[in-house]
Amino acid sequence: MRIGQLAHQAGVDIQTIRFYERRGLLPPPNRQDNGYRIYKAHHADKLLFIRRCRSFGMSLEEIGVLQSYQEQPQQPCVAVNELLDRHITQVRAQIASLQALENQLVTLRGCCDNGRQSLDCGILSGLLGDDKPLS
Repeated sequence: MRIGQLAHQAGVDIQTIRFYERRGLLPPPNRQDNGYRIYKAHHADKLLFIRRCRSFGMSLEEIGVLQSYQEQPQQPCVAVNELLDRHITQVRAQIASLQALENQLVTLRGCCDNGRQSLDCGILSGLLGDDKPLS
């Protein structure tokens, strides 16, 4: 299949496929005499794997590591578990950071009611730092 067909099948942009090829996450396809890339089913499988990993917020580096374990199936999966444990820790840190951000935004929102003019807006003053810290 050609790159456009692969992109359509996987639900990604053609540039995304080329990007993954440049990063080494997707193996380079064979080319026809006219220069067109020809992709096989294994390209689609790898692309779907990458997309699934990205949907879990994994970095390109993490995906590359996981792919290396796929290519060497005799290895114990303890390293895969450790990678996922680190990723879970990162996600938990992001959640905590977002919750702190939410609390700050809720506090900021509480600085103003709808009856004021923007000149007296507590939110705008809070964003300027005119009031005490929000935390």
